[in-house]
Amino acid sequence: ETVNRSLADETNRLQSGLLMEVFVEDLEVIAELKKIPLGNERTKFALQALKIGVLALKQARGEIDVEQIKQTGDRLIEQLQYKLEDHSRTVNERVSSQLKEYFDPQSGRLQERLQRLLKKDGELEQILGKLIGNENSELVRTLTAHVGEDSPLLKVFDPDRSGSLPMLLKQMVEVELNTQRVHILEQFSLDKKDSALSRFLLELAQKQGELSGELHDKVDLAIKEFSQDNEQSALNKLLKNVKAAQDTITAEFSLNEEKSALSRLKLILEQTQKTIHNHLSLDDDNSALSRIKKEILTLIKDQQETAQSFQQEVRVTLETLKSRKEEALKGTRQGIEFEEMVTQFLQIESQKLGDLCTPTGNDAGLISRCKTGDCVIELGADSIAPHEKIAVEAKQVAGYTLKKAKEEIEEARNNRGAQIGLFVFSKRAAPLIQEPLKRIGDDIYVVWDPEDQQSDTYLNAGYILARALCIKQSQLNTAQTADFQQIEQSILEIERKTQQLDEIETWSTTIKNNAEKILSATKKIHTSLTKEIDILKDKSQVLKHSIT
Repeated sequence: ETVNRSLADETNRLQSGLLMEVFVEDLEVIAELKKIPLGNERTKFALQALKIGVLALKQARGEIDVEQIKQTGDRLIEQLQYKLEDHSRTVNERVSSQLKEYFDPQSGRLQERLQRLLKKDGELEQILGKLIGNENSELVRTLTAHVGEDSPLLKVFDPDRSGSLPMLLKQMVEVELNTQRVHILEQFSLDKKDSALSRFLLELAQKQGELSGELHDKVDLAIKEFSQDNEQSALNKLLKNVKAAQDTITAEFSLNEEKSALSRLKLILEQTQKTIHNHLSLDDDNSALSRIKKEILTLIKDQQETAQSFQQEVRVTLETLKSRKEEALKGTRQGIEFEEMVTQFLQIESQKLGDLCTPTGNDAGLISRCKTGDCVIELGADSIAPHEKIAVEAKQVAGYTLKKAKEEIEEARNNRGAQIGLFVFSKRAAPLIQEPLKRIGDDIYVVWDPEDQQSDTYLNAGYILARALCIKQSQLNTAQTADFQQIEQSILEIERKTQQLDEIETWSTTIKNNAEKILSATKKIHTSLTKEIDILKDKSQVLKHSIT
């Protein structure tokens, strides 16, 4: 341990350097040193010379040079590698020579042996000839013994040999044929009364006699029935009935007879014509046409009064809404209240379909410090596309353009990890040219007025469209085949109907005498729009059941 410590100390001391002063007396060394300029260069040269001298002294004392050993070892490895390669070439040449001697196709021993074995009249042909040859082979002798001319098998089937199988079969067939021939001839003989031919002729003669007598009687009876000389014949009875019927028809279609059918019909038509003329006359106050005229005039008057009252109510309502709108625009919470109303409406509608609507306006999404997206609708587990998401953004800000809305709904989809976007404009602040319901790609744009119940149809339709797009995109992503033609038709029909509904509502602001007509058209469009939404829901359910 003491020795190791001393060696470590010595090593550390040597690594830190060694201060040494040398007085040079050798003239040759002095001459070489003087050739180098005084300073660091001379010092470096002296140190290199000292190192060379120390190494030379170590060599002289017999110390091993590791580098020299390494070089010598490399030379030995190169020589050994050369010897091994030379030996490998020699072995390959010898093996190739031996293989060629045996397997060469021209002069190899194996080829020569195969030719002796396989050539004509070779060893293999001689052996096969002894076993299965045409003459005197083992196979020929065996077959001759079992199926040859003198074999027991051919003796049994020899047709000329007495007692053979063909001879016995021939005798049995001849005996049976003779028996059948005699029996058949007996059945066609007229000498025997019980033969088949005798019985047939006897029965034929009896049937012919009976048929001749019956036919004669029936012909006489038919002649009597068609004779006009006999008053009781069928022909005379038929003629009497036809004449009576002809007389009856002539009497019923005669105008000379007051009680005939044609006379009675003429009288009824004249009375009916007179009654219709009386009821369609405006000169008589009690006629049906006069009463209808009075009722129509009364209805028109009532309708005019109702229309005037309705117009007055519309004006008052518009003034009230205008004032409320102005007051709301002055408030600071107008946008927040609108977002909350949109979220509440969608929460109610989503619960009906088993979806989940979650407010997210106060929480950051996937994008750092980004709160875009007021709420997220997640499709329920029972839907066709479970857990698919719809990002909803609601705005009640004046001057908000469609371009800015597209950018914001796209950011909302990315921030909330949703597939489809639903942007809701407030009708108070929506762009003037904005349609009440519009689809652009994967985003739906809706104009909604919380105070107008009819505009709820637009927001509900926008939610249903977004949901249908979620289902369509989910099915396309999972590479499942399904028919979306009816869904696409319903989407296009909803968009078209909402445009028509918006036009009708625009007309309703200027209604005067056509109020009832416009309200009726609005009701029909609302009904059609609701029907298309129901069709879209039904098709989604059918698609769900067909896939599951």
